[in-house]
Amino acid sequence: MKTSTKSLLFSLILVSSSQTLAKDDFTFGLGAGSLYSGIGVNAGIQSKVDLKYISAGCVNFTSQQATCGMGIGWVKTDLFDFQTPNHGASIYIGVIGSELDYDGYQAVYGTGLGYHYFFNGIGNSGLNLGLTVLTGNGDYGRLTGSMLQVGYQF
Repeated sequence: MKTSTKSLLFSLILVSSSQTLAKDDFTFGLGAGSLYSGIGVNAGIQSKVDLKYISAGCVNFTSQQATCGMGIGWVKTDLFDFQTPNHGASIYIGVIGSELDYDGYQAVYGTGLGYHYFFNGIGNSGLNLGLTVLTGNGDYGRLTGSMLQVGYQF
């Protein structure tokens, strides 16, 4: 009985997720900002009104090393009563900066809230700009700041 119940639940999850993904497209992007965890790339699932993504990038470059990390985020354009899918609000969790440690620079992770503008709409390929306000705790105190964003989603 347990095996059949697990099989049924697993099948329901697969069916429901495939129906969800049928309306969505896979996307990837290149750029700088929270959508790209600094200067980097992202990969995600894109619909006409939102983008869920994972990202990898670097936030600090020195002559000896680069400080890199990963992040996840969600951008949604239908939170407000805009008649356009160009304006998006986002939440981000990931690398937000770096701090100097005895071994060199270490990544600092935190969260952020942002605004993004997609020139061709969030569901289409194109240029995007934005600003994300970030905060996180490092080993030597709280780190707050912001990231400007410019990138291209394919």
